[in-house]
Amino acid sequence: MRKRILVTGGAGFLGSNLCEKLLSLDHEVICLDNFFTGKKENIVHLMDNPFFELVRHDVTMPYFIEVDEIYNLACPASPIQYQFNAIKTIKTSVMGAINMLGLAKRIKAKILQASTSEVYGDPEVHPQKEEYWGNVNPIGTRSCYDEGKRCAESLFFNYHRQNNVRIKVLRIFNTYGPKMDQNDGRVISNFIIQALKNENISIYGDGSQTRSFCYMDDLLDGMIKFMDSNEELNGPVNMGNPVEFTIKELAELVIKLTGSKSKLIYSPLPEDDPLQRQPDISLARKELNWEPKVPLEEGLVKTIEYFESVIK
Repeated sequence: MRKRILVTGGAGFLGSNLCEKLLSLDHEVICLDNFFTGKKENIVHLMDNPFFELVRHDVTMPYFIEVDEIYNLACPASPIQYQFNAIKTIKTSVMGAINMLGLAKRIKAKILQASTSEVYGDPEVHPQKEEYWGNVNPIGTRSCYDEGKRCAESLFFNYHRQNNVRIKVLRIFNTYGPKMDQNDGRVISNFIIQALKNENISIYGDGSQTRSFCYMDDLLDGMIKFMDSNEELNGPVNMGNPVEFTIKELAELVIKLTGSKSKLIYSPLPEDDPLQRQPDISLARKELNWEPKVPLEEGLVKTIEYFESVIK
């Protein structure tokens, strides 16, 4: 059955790939974006599809439409982007959640919140389970994003408890792939761009800090499975790749795959940068029969091919 689906932040990296995926599943998609970090280039190829609609709108303002489902992805997601205008980031997370939850309540739509592993902060528990409450600095430079997303989660669960809104809260761990912004400052895009230009690769700290990288196809499959799952499964649910790599290992792999002449250089760690980040995905495995399938090397090859086609 064809559903009518609203995707906020639909012109961003994940949002645009989600729009494309939902259209391929024969749904009607309304992409909502204010283009603060989203890009028209990400969705222009969808404009001829009669079941795709683009609306320029900021989720901090109310929006009215009749849809079956809402994927709330609107928010800058990389440190460079979300710290550029910290107040705007908090407003997008909090007021955006209030507006979209209000819409979902009025039209009785199911709504999914794209939350983040950043709600765990610099974790003291490893790997991170959904029951862990996190270790977040509420006044640090990253708090606009971390605390904004934590507040959004609180809003989602309170709308569910108080107004019976059908919610899904998804905690996304590092995801990468085509359509990433080459200037977003994320570690994979940074390393690939620097390697393709044969520039020195900047590693913060000594490179021993770890991350777990999930290819976007795997994440989108899990996201849609979660949205389609039974009403009792509200989350939060972790999604990411539990295979852990050090930042230094990632840099060396990117150099190898690009055939780059880049050298590694080291800089101090930014404030509150987590030293370890790895999801426990037991809940997603058990309830959704989901786990990532794309190995890091295979996903990096596809991502490198994309950046080679757009690099400026």
